Amino acid sequence: MTSLTVSSRVAQVLSSYVSDVFGVMGNGNVYFLDAAEQQGLRFTAVRHEGAAIAAADAYYRTSGRLAAGTTTYGPGYTNALTALAEAVQAQIPVVLITGDAPTSGPRPWDVDQAAIAAGLGAATFTVTREAAGAVTRQAVEYALTRRTAVVLAIPYDLAALEAADEEVPEPSAPEVRDDVDVDLVQVARLLAVARRPLILAGRGAHLAGAGPELRELADRLGALTAGTALALNLLNGEGYLGVAGGFGTDTAAGLMGEADVVLVAGASLSPFTMRFGHLLGPDATVIQIDTAVEPTNPRVDVFVLADAKAAATRLLSLLDREAAVAGWRAEASKRLASGPGHDPGSDVTEDGRLDPRALATALDAVLPERRTVVQDGGHFIGWAPMYWNIPRPQDLVMVGTAYQTIGLGLASAVGAARAVEDGRTLVLASGDGGFLMGLSDLESLIGAARSAIVVIYNDAAYGAEIHQYGSQGLTEKPMLIPEVDFSGVARALGAESAVIRSLGDLSALQEWIDAGAHGTFVADCRITSSVRAPWLTEWMNATRAAKTALTTS
Repeated sequence: MTSLTVSSRVAQVLSSYVSDVFGVMGNGNVYFLDAAEQQGLRFTAVRHEGAAIAAADAYYRTSGRLAAGTTTYGPGYTNALTALAEAVQAQIPVVLITGDAPTSGPRPWDVDQAAIAAGLGAATFTVTREAAGAVTRQAVEYALTRRTAVVLAIPYDLAALEAADEEVPEPSAPEVRDDVDVDLVQVARLLAVARRPLILAGRGAHLAGAGPELRELADRLGALTAGTALALNLLNGEGYLGVAGGFGTDTAAGLMGEADVVLVAGASLSPFTMRFGHLLGPDATVIQIDTAVEPTNPRVDVFVLADAKAAATRLLSLLDREAAVAGWRAEASKRLASGPGHDPGSDVTEDGRLDPRALATALDAVLPERRTVVQDGGHFIGWAPMYWNIPRPQDLVMVGTAYQTIGLGLASAVGAARAVEDGRTLVLASGDGGFLMGLSDLESLIGAARSAIVVIYNDAAYGAEIHQYGSQGLTEKPMLIPEVDFSGVARALGAESAVIRSLGDLSALQEWIDAGAHGTFVADCRITSSVRAPWLTEWMNATRAAKTALTTS
């Protein structure tokens, strides 16, 4: 067996799982990066260590394939922590390969990286000379099976040393449960007698590949369907109501509230999805099928621990083909067609800037039809899922929703751009505050993307805070941002760009698209801060009601 260094052994095992590595080079990972290149792994350089993990995270969300991020020890590692926490909270498999203190003991500048990771909920696997390959495989399998981020640490003094010969065990096949599930028989009975059934799918159903089975089940039942924002259009077809929660229409929400039996597949039923307790009717029977170990919402009446695809397949075998309910879908279709949709916005605002709703509608008509959208966190977060056509769940990467971050959008766009393989254009939607946080990685995106459009909702402010706290009379000084000319910055870094002050100014973007949409175009859209997103109003009302209940109890 050819002798390999510890770093080479890590890269060798890793190469059987990943093709792409994102990161920033430093003392702690320089030997690993050299070994990764020799193994044929594609390395994409980013400019901030947090982008290493955010890019790998978005790569997985877009493609379903694992990617790795890499940083040096110490400050490089701690710079990546916010993105690492987001991946943990969002249950995204990611491997962070980092340098660490030498085995002889910490140096003055070392920190307890394993303890820090544990505080975020991430396990650390530290390689040794004797088991560099086995530990690497263990870390990767842990990330994949537990759907989480892990840290793979290479002690500084081992990185270039020769690794011991070892037989790296193959990953063990997962155990197959022999369950003609009694719970699923009960679920089938409940669905068979439902008069107004609803199937609500989440990201877990998308990751399980359960879309076809759930759509067939819905057709068998005559059920209406909906999805969380992270399973957008997974169940699109006859009876589809769109997004459940604050990004959906009131008409669709009204129909969901009338369902008598709700089958929830791979969705956690977060407060946002549940419209803070108002989405489903009080008498609805709620069934949850999920890989979580227990129900994730008090409204769940029947819980089945199962893979969404396997469970849906089993339910199809249990249900009579003639079980469909007549009239429920027809009624829903009629009400959706006649009821109000999303507010189209206005051509005129009090400060003369763009209405973000009208802008989003106009952008949907201009953006290439084949698009993958990366959505950063912020007040504007709903405009893309509400107003843009996003055909598949993997075409919407909503970063920051799990950990409530802003500023990871540019880094995430780098990973998504590397994952897009079928000629789609990458579209990043960001706010000016978050864009400034991640500005260093605009250069990374320009270098990585074949075709990318950056839409900046530039209101010269932290918009969510303006609406939540400025509206209460708190000082707005810390919430305001001097208006930045992002178009000028983008041109300096090599992108095409334009300032969008009117809908007519989108002609510059249209011309770039018509010319082939090659490279990166930054649309610096000057929007008003006078329009509050409906989902934020809903959240503020729920927060206010909770505070009132607390003070009066």
